[in-house]
Amino acid sequence: MSRQCELSGKGVMTGNNVSHAKNRTRRRFLPNLCNVSLASDKLNQTIRFKVSAHALRSVEHVGGLDNYLIKAKNSDLSLKARKIKKKILSV
Repeated sequence: MSRQCELSGKGVMTGNNVSHAKNRTRRRFLPNLCNVSLASDKLNQTIRFKVSAHALRSVEHVGGLDNYLIKAKNSDLSLKARKIKKKILSV
């Protein structure tokens, strides 16, 4: 499984470590991923996701998993999240 958020699509970024002498070496910036269970009100079930802390705050801000998935772009969502979004829209 890749180090990528299933809801926001946030993934690994690359950059440089810069020393005091301005020596640059490549490094990776990993997203802050958490394994969480989010409740869907329309489906009456909980779903486990690997989500970044930023996306988790966004889910809470928007008012729950259902509202977040409806507003999210399909290109950002994982395959699992797209299937759940489709179920929510059909209900």
